[in-house]
Amino acid sequence: MLDTDPAKKLSFNRSISNGDLVIVYERHDNMKAVTISEGSVLQNRFGVFKHSDWIGKPFGSKVFSNKGGFVYLLAPTPELWTLVLSHRTQILYIADISFVVMYLEIVPGCVVLESGTGSGSLSTSLARAVAPTGHVYTFDFHEQRAGSARDDFERTGLHNLVSVGVRDIQGEGFPDEFSGRADAVFLDLPQPWVVIPSAAKMLKQDGTFCSFSPCIEQVQRSCETLQTSFTDIRTFEVLLRTYEVREVKMDGVEGNESGSNGSHPCKRRLCSDGSNVVSSSISSVMARPCGEARGHTGYLTFARLKCLS
Repeated sequence: MLDTDPAKKLSFNRSISNGDLVIVYERHDNMKAVTISEGSVLQNRFGVFKHSDWIGKPFGSKVFSNKGGFVYLLAPTPELWTLVLSHRTQILYIADISFVVMYLEIVPGCVVLESGTGSGSLSTSLARAVAPTGHVYTFDFHEQRAGSARDDFERTGLHNLVSVGVRDIQGEGFPDEFSGRADAVFLDLPQPWVVIPSAAKMLKQDGTFCSFSPCIEQVQRSCETLQTSFTDIRTFEVLLRTYEVREVKMDGVEGNESGSNGSHPCKRRLCSDGSNVVSSSISSVMARPCGEARGHTGYLTFARLKCLS
């Protein structure tokens, strides 16, 4: 996914090789992650696709099946990976992730602490933001879940940027070895207020903090605790409304048949008085809200560590 290992440099402009991870795009709501393996095939409603036909093609290529159907082979960006990864827990989506990366002021070279890891959706975007010299240290109390996330980071080529630890952060706090080293801390925990004192110890002066909580009661209690060591406390709810843009055809009446200029595809319609009326089909682009738009996901509470006077 990123140029983290010069020996295995993955540029989206280069050709796809055996063993690469690609996102197979059928349509905007139907994608899947596939690891290229020579000799393997992908079967879907469009037919059978041979992996061997994909090797040597650039990312973004349109490839055809034995039946003439087609899919696109896309590069595994964090945005696409968020849409295809295995949901071991509820995940953060693009609207919240982009907001978190911006307000935590994460740039290349940053050290970021995260708990819990969950499905690794946010961790993937954090890794790209800190690359190539920064690092993300993420923790989850569930050993099997942490192992699955570690496998995913290996699969996406982010293992040099993300370290996964098994630790009950709510019960033990962050490891002392990170004290004063973190540029940012992110929490996605049931009781974030318990970890806030530990997060304050981990942050550098003027470091940033964020907590994701689905309930406003969690936000209120967190904000009360933040006031001890933090300033500039803010809470946001990110609501994304997506519009569907499509071309539609509308029938318009052009008058009697003799008045038609033939500029649009026309058809004759017999009126009750026996006269012919010509109607034309006009194409127009329209946008309307999607019926599957996501509503509330959670509240994002940000704060900045107080500077010592």
